[in-house]
Amino acid sequence: MKITPAPFARRQALVAAAAAAALLYLPAASAQTYPTRAVRIVVPFAAGGGTDVMARTVGEQLSKRLGQPVIVENKVGGSGMLAVDGIAKSAADGYSIVLGITGPLLTNQFLYEKMPYNIEQDLVFVAQAADAPLVLVVANSVPVKTAPELLKYMAANKGKLSYGSFGIGSYPHLAGYYMSKTTDADMVHVAYKGEALMLQDVVGGRVQMAFATALAAKALAEGGKMKMLGVTGSKRMATLPHLPTIAEQGLDDEVYKVVGFMGFAMNRKTPQPIVERLSKELQAVLVLPPVVSRFSDMGFTAHTGSQKDFENRYKTDAPVWKKLVLDSGAKVE
Repeated sequence: MKITPAPFARRQALVAAAAAAALLYLPAASAQTYPTRAVRIVVPFAAGGGTDVMARTVGEQLSKRLGQPVIVENKVGGSGMLAVDGIAKSAADGYSIVLGITGPLLTNQFLYEKMPYNIEQDLVFVAQAADAPLVLVVANSVPVKTAPELLKYMAANKGKLSYGSFGIGSYPHLAGYYMSKTTDADMVHVAYKGEALMLQDVVGGRVQMAFATALAAKALAEGGKMKMLGVTGSKRMATLPHLPTIAEQGLDDEVYKVVGFMGFAMNRKTPQPIVERLSKELQAVLVLPPVVSRFSDMGFTAHTGSQKDFENRYKTDAPVWKKLVLDSGAKVE
């Protein structure tokens, strides 16, 4: 016997089917209308710092392209992880994005026993913003002019030298440890809470060497307060065109070629069409002359690669950073 569904049951089935169809097409529809309100860029550091200035520079231009306000929010704490974790757990609607650095977006996973988020499972990389090479600096009392000369000096002064860093697990710490290990220099690592304090001690000769940002190092070196020996990465800095890379000087170890990055990431569950739209707009912003110039003045190099390029950068750099961290024995609870 054929049973005819009751009108109410039939209506319920139709409503359910319509809802399922709507959900199926939601990502595409959202991408077509996105954005309809303000977009938020979260910065893991305090206002006025390099990352904050970068976010505001990009945000101003991005707002023009999206036709919506772009608000920069500073969320400090947890070595940058508080801000990143907030984005990892935010609504996956494309309206919240973090401008992170290498630490919370890559190296912290090798340093910390526990992290509040999983980089590869909880985040999607949208676009790299910049490369952040550093400058190898030494106190005026150190009688060297090049990076190779510094290594020889280290080897000849075992146990007598020290180097500064921004903190445990930072590039200045890991690279300094590598230099000490490869020369058997037995240098003492001194971790500082900020770059300014570290460079004060380099100028005063209390620590003999460090890796510093171009913005800070250039001013002090040009004032004759310390010496710059070279820069990390594979290319010279636009703001220091006459200063050779460490690799150019014959030290072509991966440690000296790898550089930190700054980049945008979002909740991994964000619909891919929205991720692609935002990535495209960011790439367009990062080639604008005012943005490139502002980044260069701060010692950064604006990056214009695709979302896939950023993902590949992460995969390429991760093994290098992991080895550096493991070799150093650095751990943070």
